[in-house]
Amino acid sequence: MTKTVTMYGYPKCSTCVKAKKALEQHGVEVDYKHIVEETPSATTIQELHQKSGEPLKKFFNTSGQSYRSQGIKNKLPELSEDEQYKLLASDGMLLKRPIVTDGKDVTIGFKEEMYQGKWY
Repeated sequence: MTKTVTMYGYPKCSTCVKAKKALEQHGVEVDYKHIVEETPSATTIQELHQKSGEPLKKFFNTSGQSYRSQGIKNKLPELSEDEQYKLLASDGMLLKRPIVTDGKDVTIGFKEEMYQGKWY
C-alpha cells in the first residue's frame, strides 16, 4: 500500500525540494501544495499545530524575509493563538516549510532522521 502525504512547500526552497525527493525515493506519494498560492487557512494551521505536538512558534519561518521585515519576533508574545493562526494564514512565506501531514501526523521542516521513522 502506497503512503500518501500532503506537503506544503515552496518550489524555490532547497529544503522542500530535498524533502519531496526523499519522500518519493521511499515510495511515498506527495500531494504538493504551493505554500504561497495555496496557503493553508487559519483553521487548517490550527489543526496541523494540534496534530504536530510542537509549540506554535515552530510554525513560523523565523529566517524568512516576511518574518523579519514585519518585526514579528517582537509582536508574537502579545498575540493570542488565534491571532497567530490568522497571521500565519495571511502570508504563506511566514510558515516554516515543508509542512508534511498524512491527516494524523505532522512534521515541520526536514531532517532525514525525522522522516525515517515517521513517513518511511
